[in-house]
Amino acid sequence: MPRLIHLNGPTGVGKSTLSARYAAEHPKTLNLDADEIVRLVGGWHDDFFGAVELVRPLAIAMAATHLATGHDVVMPQLVTVREQSAKFAEAAAAAGAEYVEVVLLAPPETTIDRFRHRAHHIDDTVEALGGETLIRRIHRHLAAYLTPASVVLDTTGATVEQTYDTLIATLAGR
Repeated sequence: MPRLIHLNGPTGVGKSTLSARYAAEHPKTLNLDADEIVRLVGGWHDDFFGAVELVRPLAIAMAATHLATGHDVVMPQLVTVREQSAKFAEAAAAAGAEYVEVVLLAPPETTIDRFRHRAHHIDDTVEALGGETLIRRIHRHLAAYLTPASVVLDTTGATVEQTYDTLIATLAGR
């Protein structure tokens, strides 16, 4: 059964890096990085959150189409509202696929440091929206979003390789 693997977590935690790696090592998996689609929307720099809201339904449609072919989708996407992740789960179910959400976490200081040392096309926008303050707010929203049933991977002190290995083991155990 194909899976929609939703890698959730704060900016800078490593969602896009792990998604790209997963897709590279799993042929025919779609790496559906919504941030890549957002930048295709005119004016996204000026209204990032508005562009995200336009892109999410597109990402869901793309995921459902790809899942219906029998292949996995890995989607790095920050979500802090249960109704939104429920839409992802519903689309996966409608396509005959399983929805798996894995939340990648590290302390705010760690994700801020990772954010500061990366090069990603949304970084200027994140800075314009508050940078460090925004990342701390994301952490608070994620803390409220999590439930005891949430699958959480702590990436604190872990290399990309270690985190990827833990992700693969977590997915294999489901």
